[in-house]
Amino acid sequence: MLPSYYEFHNPVKIVSGNKALDNLPSELELLGVSRPMVITDRGVSDAGLVKLFTSCFNSSGMTIGAIFDDVPPDSSSAVVARITGIFRRNQCDSLVALGGGSVIDTAKGVNILVSEDADDLLAFSGADRLKKPLKPLVVIPTTSGTGSEVTVVAVVTDLDRNLKMPFASKYLLPDIAILDPRLTLTLPPMITAATAMDAMCHAVESFICLQKNPLSDAYAVAAIELIRKNVIRAVGEDHGKEEIRLAMANASTMAGIAFSNSMVGIVHALGHAAGAVCHMPHGTAMNIFLPPGLEYNMKKSRDNIARLLLPMAGADIYSRTPESRRAEEMIHQLRALRSAIHDICGLPMTLKQAGVTKDKLTEIAHVAVDDPSTVMNPRDMDVKDALNILERAYQ
Repeated sequence: MLPSYYEFHNPVKIVSGNKALDNLPSELELLGVSRPMVITDRGVSDAGLVKLFTSCFNSSGMTIGAIFDDVPPDSSSAVVARITGIFRRNQCDSLVALGGGSVIDTAKGVNILVSEDADDLLAFSGADRLKKPLKPLVVIPTTSGTGSEVTVVAVVTDLDRNLKMPFASKYLLPDIAILDPRLTLTLPPMITAATAMDAMCHAVESFICLQKNPLSDAYAVAAIELIRKNVIRAVGEDHGKEEIRLAMANASTMAGIAFSNSMVGIVHALGHAAGAVCHMPHGTAMNIFLPPGLEYNMKKSRDNIARLLLPMAGADIYSRTPESRRAEEMIHQLRALRSAIHDICGLPMTLKQAGVTKDKLTEIAHVAVDDPSTVMNPRDMDVKDALNILERAYQ
């Protein structure tokens, strides 16, 4: 059934393909900028990707205003402030984020401060606090999972206040996302798997949440099918094939478009809580919580979960599975995919495998029920419900 009303917004230009990075100088020129600042991290730099990045400027005549390559895995407002100072001193006019979720969120934070001519990032935390367009931002993801290159959100930690600051605004959407498979070839199997399951969770949750719509559904279904067809090869013997990496990059972006327009649910709430309490990597948490999260939502979302069996398993399994059993079979196929990934790279499938101790479950449950991701979940979740899911995810 079509919703009586919905909104869908995706103005990001997506440049995708082999050697897509080579188009960056011309894309920046079309944006009317001449001194971009590049924000990245040590892992990207050590992998030689910054050198690959800068080589595309060799004959362009454009000047890179500054390069900051020290974004930590869990960035903070202090890092954002430091980069903002470098941006201003070097008279940069735009931003290029080259990296994963932390780098992209950091670049979005810097863009807020330099565009608003401000110093206190907290003043802009929350939803729709930004009232005007920001400076041009190009995002070049080096992982295939967060979808941050096409989302309206960012999260930056304020260490002084011990606070995770969420930001949500259409003005945080990048101008351009460049998907080049060369930039993900060096990802180790474990990170490849974890980020892939993050993208899978984005797509699956966007398809069952209350704000779903026909356009977000289309992106979600396409992303699930691409991940299912390519993730095993991406973490296994074909990890170095560009066509596989490009498929995963496109899947991540499509899942990002889906959830940016439809939101996510309790799987993300539990994952955020496990990350806050136990410092669990987000992709690992998504891999652990997705099956029990779907089982919990079965009472309200059986039909939607059943519809996902087709992209998750293919036409043959879908057609021979009785309609009344398709939701259960979808979750079974998801568990089978996780098991196959675990056999290749050891990505944890349970909280116990991830090193979480049972005494942390109650604290995780209390944090999870207050997470804003629960708002659009099809079924309400209280502390007791969360604890039951966590106990199932522990074994």
